[in-house]
Amino acid sequence: MSGPSSKWLEVAWDQFDPWRIQGVRHHLAAHPALQLPALVELGKRLEARGRVRSHSGDATAGTSFNEAPRLHPNAKGVEATLSDIEHAAAWTSLLNVQSDPQYRAVVDEVLDSIRPQVEVVDPGMCYRAGWIFLTSPRAVTPFHMDKEHNFILQVQGRKRIYVWDHRDTQVVSEHARDRFHRTHSRELLQWREEYRERAQVFELEPGMGAYMPSTSPHMVENGDGPSITMSFTYYTRSTRRDALLHRTHDMLRGRGWVPPVVGRFPLFDAATLAAGGLYTGAKRLARRLAGASVDSDAAPYAKVGDS
Repeated sequence: MSGPSSKWLEVAWDQFDPWRIQGVRHHLAAHPALQLPALVELGKRLEARGRVRSHSGDATAGTSFNEAPRLHPNAKGVEATLSDIEHAAAWTSLLNVQSDPQYRAVVDEVLDSIRPQVEVVDPGMCYRAGWIFLTSPRAVTPFHMDKEHNFILQVQGRKRIYVWDHRDTQVVSEHARDRFHRTHSRELLQWREEYRERAQVFELEPGMGAYMPSTSPHMVENGDGPSITMSFTYYTRSTRRDALLHRTHDMLRGRGWVPPVVGRFPLFDAATLAAGGLYTGAKRLARRLAGASVDSDAAPYAKVGDS
């Protein structure tokens, strides 16, 4: 990888485009906090706070990502699942691990190490988070997308990740992105086997990873052994701008008007941002005056509960 590298991540910074998918390398495979005994203990702490998501190995690429834990429940607790992940037939995610002091330090250590390079082309890193995935052999992460920019790093085992360009409206429609940003609903995403031909595919093993921009659809197939993977995610000014445009577009759709694709008409986007900003600001002010708490997507760390 060319360009300056951090202690933990190797990225071709001279080629880095925050809105382009690319492969990366890392040096986290031996990190003490990412070894199975430590993760079992973390899982127990997070389970007590409702910050573990799990489903059985019966989920497929086409399973609703939001509904997978209900449709294919994993009856075992986190300790039993993680302690024998090789035979658990389960997919488990430890959510918002930055809420745990020990793992916030890991998130900070990694993201601080790349922040200077990221900020050159994509300023305003915020809403930082960490997610750890422990997966049984051949388990599948259903087709979905997320709001954050994401460095996904393979720590143990092997898996195949399919990633699609965030602008590929044949895979995920503009309407689906509008709805997702406004309501966090993924109901408009529909998996089709022919999508595989349009994806970038990464065959990951320890020390390898990928960078996925905000709302890059992806699907993951685990290999023949157990797997540990960690994602380091964040927002920037550009992701927050993009999200506001999509949220405003979804409101326009609700009033019977179909807006153009985000980014196609800069002047329209500028007007939409101004209107969306005024609406959002007024809504937040009303909540403050009513004594309600107000969350911000510019906060240093992700809100616990977002997933």
